[in-house]
Amino acid sequence: MARTVIVGGVAGGASAAARLRRRDEAAEIVVLERGEYVSFANCGLPYYVGGAIAQREALLVSTPEKLRAEVAIDVRTRHEVLRIDRAAKQVLVRDLLAGQDYPLSYDKLILSPGAQPLVPNVPGVDLPGVYSLRTIPDADAIKAMIDAGRVRRAVVVGGGFIGLEMAENLVARGVHVTLVEMLGQVMAPLDFEMAALVHRHLRDSGVLLALGSALKAIELAEDGGLVVHAGDGRQHQADMVVLAIGVQPESTLAAQAGLALGPRGHVIVNEHLQTSDPDVYALGDAIQVLNPVTGAPYAVPLAGPANRQARIAADHITGGDARYRGTWGTSIVKVFDLTVATVGSNARGLQGAGLPYLTTITHSQDHVAYYPGATQQSIKLLYRPDDGRLLGSQVVGYNAVDRTIDTLATALQAGMTVYDLEHLELAYAPPYGAAKDPVNIAGYVAANRLRGDSHMVEWSELAALREAGLGVVDVREEVEFALGHMEGALHIPLGQLRTRYAELDPARQWAVYCKVGRRAYLAERILRQHGYDVVNVSGGYTTYEVAMEKQSSDLDGGRSGVAGASAAPSAEAAPEPEVQAAVTLDACGLQCPGPIMAVYKAMEGLQPGQMLRATATDPGFARDVAAWAERTGNTLVDLQRYDHRIEAFLRKGLVVPGAPRPAAHPSEPTAKTMVVFSADLDRALASFVIANGALAMGQKVTMFFTFWGLNILRRQQAGQVSKTLVERMFGWLMPKGPGALTLSRLNMGGLGTLMMKQVMHSKRIDSLPALMQSAMDNGARLIACQMTMEMMGIKPEELIDGVEIGGVATYINETDRANATLLI
Repeated sequence: MARTVIVGGVAGGASAAARLRRRDEAAEIVVLERGEYVSFANCGLPYYVGGAIAQREALLVSTPEKLRAEVAIDVRTRHEVLRIDRAAKQVLVRDLLAGQDYPLSYDKLILSPGAQPLVPNVPGVDLPGVYSLRTIPDADAIKAMIDAGRVRRAVVVGGGFIGLEMAENLVARGVHVTLVEMLGQVMAPLDFEMAALVHRHLRDSGVLLALGSALKAIELAEDGGLVVHAGDGRQHQADMVVLAIGVQPESTLAAQAGLALGPRGHVIVNEHLQTSDPDVYALGDAIQVLNPVTGAPYAVPLAGPANRQARIAADHITGGDARYRGTWGTSIVKVFDLTVATVGSNARGLQGAGLPYLTTITHSQDHVAYYPGATQQSIKLLYRPDDGRLLGSQVVGYNAVDRTIDTLATALQAGMTVYDLEHLELAYAPPYGAAKDPVNIAGYVAANRLRGDSHMVEWSELAALREAGLGVVDVREEVEFALGHMEGALHIPLGQLRTRYAELDPARQWAVYCKVGRRAYLAERILRQHGYDVVNVSGGYTTYEVAMEKQSSDLDGGRSGVAGASAAPSAEAAPEPEVQAAVTLDACGLQCPGPIMAVYKAMEGLQPGQMLRATATDPGFARDVAAWAERTGNTLVDLQRYDHRIEAFLRKGLVVPGAPRPAAHPSEPTAKTMVVFSADLDRALASFVIANGALAMGQKVTMFFTFWGLNILRRQQAGQVSKTLVERMFGWLMPKGPGALTLSRLNMGGLGTLMMKQVMHSKRIDSLPALMQSAMDNGARLIACQMTMEMMGIKPEELIDGVEIGGVATYINETDRANATLLI
């Protein structure tokens, strides 16, 4: 009778044993487990600590008694394998309870030792109150300390799956949590802009984030607690520290037995899960597998792959020819109300493998907006630029993320392309989805990019492109623009673009953006058909805003998050409001700017002092409503979160809703705008002296040059420019640039102007060209009036570098946010 010995239980070992029995009733199967539990749900441990899993016994997937009774397996817990003798085909086993060692022979050996928590080599990791979470006893110890009321503050080190789950479940127990992560983001499988969505939600949920901050040491505090020293020099007070840095393979036995290991200590196996010894198999967290996307070996500690590997190893041992196809890395995690999922490779992995790729980001509703409860899903696709074949995907959202990632994982493994995603026929009914499923929409956008219907740019590319001359146009509505926009963006709402596109310089390249990209795509198509070179910002302002904001929390004062949001998650039922609302507004399912526009209209009908209770599911509503109330003179009294909803209580102020405040907010720099329509040297000097003075005081400056003032911006030598005779005559009669300007008074045929320049030089007063350069270097925005340029025959090539070309609307948009406007 053949004997198979399995080292290790849990997901891989126990599954392999059960599969072997189903394949061979006569086989002798022995499972050796060092711990007390042969098969338990280690993925459920954080939820047991947090109380979501109330019964400890629920974590026990199977017991030795059950395995013996149902599948006739010899299960020996508290038995540790000390050594493998491959020549004799024996393992040396220690009975940990009896303290005795004995040899056990095998015909086939399966190694399923799993992985152990990675504990950094820094001082203090062995202090009382410092824990890792891998086993049931680990969870018992953490939970007992919290149950005893000894944990008010905790530091979680590591922003991976376990770290995020522990942060959530500690907050659920009323613990204030600081999460320390060495990288600049949580969840390494995510690309940065997708992780930024998680950062915002963590901060809003009350978790303090210390990103880009490695653990340096832990020491005892004077009050009996702990002090965590981080790489950024900060110190974090804690009653408990949970180390969730990652895991390393339990491959000591394999190494001692001379089995081949990978560069990070994982056991190397073939497609049948055989090691370098064909009679020894390995599976689970301890092995190195193939990445089907990149073709490179890597390791992914996931329960699903371990179970599949167990079946394949058992099948091969019993005469089958099953082959493991590799691990695609399909994973999902709950982070408070958010769900985060990935499959395939991310951008860093593809760059490391030298594979070309393109990406697109879409933000869609998980089901139709008109059915209550619709929430946003953000999807990033990575795909080949030649044929659109999928390489990876990341999904962040509130509902139905599991459905979306499973669809994309199936598509990825089937070798499908973004064109195939366009044609997927997915289930639709108002409570569950949409006629255009989020997966379909992701496919549409990616396929549009590949077909050339849309030219896209990533948020991370904008800064360099803008330095090279790229202009930016915001096509959202006024209320959206007022709540936040890209610095220096021109604002032309989509509905006005067909009548105002001439305000854009056709010689420049322009990037258009809206909230998520749909309106910007329409704008791109309009402008492209009028001859403009246009790109669309992938993911729109939603992606840009969250990626550009400060990711770590303000650790020097107060809890993080939106005003009014509590640190601990609220109950599933709506909380009882502390204030009574005169009007209730249901804006659930609406996407920005829908909720804010609905609030605006509802507030119009209220009397000063009356209250509005507004509920929305758009995740940006919490921030938008706070910013809107602040700008319009209304009061955000309270903000609550429950069951994926955001509830705001607003008291109407004494100003008209929607009207901007007359003065800038104290925390924001004030701004100056000026119209310069004179070409006189003294007036030009005055305008730039004032501009530089305002800039020196930290204020923003926008200068709008029209009629004769345009001559200040002209080059002295512009090269060959095509002009009509009338345009050339205008050019001959007007001064070319700041060096040719004269005084408005006492010019005296040019003598007075020369004397003024000599006096300025002798008194070390900057010349006009120097003042102009200083203003531009310090951020002054110089806008040349397009209409006047056309009237006077001045071409863009004749203007100095750094000057924008715009219309009156562009200038008026800046005056709306300024606290003073000058006419020179």
